Amino acid sequence: MPMSRARVARRIATAAAYGGGGVGLLGGAVVGLLLTEVRLARRTVGGSEDAPPTADGRYGAAFAAFGEGAGEPPVRLAFLGDSTAAGQGVHRVGETPGAILASGLAAVAERPVDLVNVALPGACSDDLERQVGRLLDGSAPPPDVCVIMIGANDVTHRMPPAESVRHLAAAVRRLREAGIEVVVGTCPDLGTIEPVYQPLRWVARRLSRQLAAAQTIAVIELGGRTVSLGQLLGPEFAANPREMFGPDNYHPSATGYATAAMAVLPTLCTAVGVWPDADADESVLPVATAAAAAAGASGTEVTAAGAGSGRRGRWALLRQRVAAGASGGGRSPSADISALT
Repeated sequence: MPMSRARVARRIATAAAYGGGGVGLLGGAVVGLLLTEVRLARRTVGGSEDAPPTADGRYGAAFAAFGEGAGEPPVRLAFLGDSTAAGQGVHRVGETPGAILASGLAAVAERPVDLVNVALPGACSDDLERQVGRLLDGSAPPPDVCVIMIGANDVTHRMPPAESVRHLAAAVRRLREAGIEVVVGTCPDLGTIEPVYQPLRWVARRLSRQLAAAQTIAVIELGGRTVSLGQLLGPEFAANPREMFGPDNYHPSATGYATAAMAVLPTLCTAVGVWPDADADESVLPVATAAAAAAGASGTEVTAAGAGSGRRGRWALLRQRVAAGASGGGRSPSADISALT
């Protein structure tokens, strides 16, 4: 009987923490078939070469004089990660996830937000060390909160999952030690990319979700928060791939980025302390079980439970902030828990 997603995720996270190697997930007999499928997929899945718009700057400047936050300093928001964090595939600043979240945070907090985006299209998790270094080099005040979106390239470049998680954990640790709040949008579900054929689509989905769950365990145990991007907020992408994906069939469209950003916004605002938790459907679960459940339920937030009570790192709070009908009938993570233990 194969191990559950929760057990695999815990093994990957443990290997990452203690310097172990990658966890083998596929038998050698599958490799030939997968290589054939990869060649077929590359004929139809492209990749935009256009530089993403530069979204750095101040958002919600009017709140400096009006609103509840008048007179307070701007919230400093940083984005790190890969092409998704950078906004690859769209052409207007306001369509990038950084701009959408900076504008949303400014509106909720009623304070200006200063955005800096150091994400690099094509980056894997091993580039996070460089990106964090840019934010903490002393040339500017450190951010108050960081959003990290990373993982897809780790899967497609076959980086061992334990190595991938180890790089992410090191970045989160440095940021948390600097007093910065961290929100990680976990690895998206690559099984939603329409031109990818079976069985590669099934394998891509499995690897993506296992990495997302392992990322969640590592981030939560370091005091960060995660949001499952899953199918980059899934039912819409499955039902309307031509609307949610851009012309290259790989990166999200403006609509797709907006959908993903709106799922991250409540968690970002909570990290800053300007969002009530009363609207969320909550469950307290063991960390690995919560991580595995979130990986299969897009839009789910996971954070540590019982911080300060000695339970941190062993239990996690699962919050389903996206209403069941808001994403075209998405399931609550609690529906998947029984299958994960």
